Amino acid sequence: MQGDSGDTIAAISTPPGRGGIGIVRVSGPAVPDIAVRICGRQPEPRRAVSARFRNLAGEIIDEGLALYFPAPRSFTGEHVLELHGHGGAVVMDMLLATVLESGARLARPGEFSQRAFLNDKMDLAQAEAVADLIDSASRAAALSAQRTLQGEFSRRINEVVDALVGLRTYVEGAIDFPEEEIDFLTEGALGERIEGILGQLEAVQAEAVQGCLLREGMTVVIAGAPNVGKSSLLNRLARRDSAIVTEVPGTTRDVLREYIHLDGLPLKVVDTAGLRATRDRVEREGIARAKSEISTADVVLAMVDDREENDAAVGALLADFSDGPDFMLVRNKIDLSGGAAGVCSAPFGTEFRISAKTGAGLEVLVDALKAAVGYRNAAEGSFTARRRHLEGIRAALEHGRAARAQCKQRPCGELIAEDLRQMQISLGEITGKFSSDDLLDRIFSTFCIGK
Repeated sequence: MQGDSGDTIAAISTPPGRGGIGIVRVSGPAVPDIAVRICGRQPEPRRAVSARFRNLAGEIIDEGLALYFPAPRSFTGEHVLELHGHGGAVVMDMLLATVLESGARLARPGEFSQRAFLNDKMDLAQAEAVADLIDSASRAAALSAQRTLQGEFSRRINEVVDALVGLRTYVEGAIDFPEEEIDFLTEGALGERIEGILGQLEAVQAEAVQGCLLREGMTVVIAGAPNVGKSSLLNRLARRDSAIVTEVPGTTRDVLREYIHLDGLPLKVVDTAGLRATRDRVEREGIARAKSEISTADVVLAMVDDREENDAAVGALLADFSDGPDFMLVRNKIDLSGGAAGVCSAPFGTEFRISAKTGAGLEVLVDALKAAVGYRNAAEGSFTARRRHLEGIRAALEHGRAARAQCKQRPCGELIAEDLRQMQISLGEITGKFSSDDLLDRIFSTFCIGK
């Protein structure tokens, strides 16, 4: 698919504010003319050229470097000009205004990357990895995004698609010759080939789940009655005194959030107001907010005081989570109760015994948190992925399993062929082989301007 909008776009590609260098990026057919107007000449291709940048009245705005990349050997596949000047907000605005006056328009968010995709410079998964690399919150996430940008995720998906295309050719070719269809459908080779493709895709799915976790992380809410040590646990996980800790019940009235990393896994830890009956209007609002956070959490740490909570009290607390997210029962303050740190089985399921004050038992709890979402320690070979990628893989697996089931029951060649076709379409949506304009607009609108 080729992009040919006919217009030229421009934007400041460096973050707003004061810095040593600022960059204005321009892409489109008018780039050569704009370069001459601003720099006085067309720079030599793919070489950094010293230039004075002038406005349309001939006044010098700034002095810096100009880089010119003729089409199609550029990021977008179009003529691209980059003007590297001093990174002051006023200077950058003046330079951008001159570019716009010279025939460009202001780029929309993500429009440079969108043009790169439309001009076949990268596929959709790689284009999304550009934004993921910029937004990386950890070294592991950055390395994974870079691998996707280099095409690792797309390569794995395309390997499955290639095998699928070969199988579809086999199936649909046999359907075209009805006299051969019965033998074709009853032989075991078809089912074995479908099974092999499903195995390939399931392996990709496992890595994509890790990549999605690296990108998005998970939300953990600490909940429980007042004064059971919720804020102390938040501080221990964050490794700093983020929340106020006192012996007065109800100290936490609002929601507190900390963003941390566990072996590369981004984690949003939320400390909430103590759950109890109260007439205090402020505390009631805090409890309402706590329940709202609980409803959207990936995991809830249901926390109790190991010295005081009996089975009835624990049961009443866990009843709040029975229809909600996964929860882990955490018995805190073993440094005061004399209990042993670790994990054990109990009437309400697995219990974790810890001391938020000393850190005893915390390592086991952290490992359980990672295991709860299927996270393995970040590996150098992983790639980043998004929820829409996981949905595409899930849909493809669903169609593939339907085709496999057809082989085992009363096989119908047309139904098998249709499931395999739908499987390929689902995978094609990941890399952009089959994408609606609405999907593309939604994806690229989340990018920053200048990218």
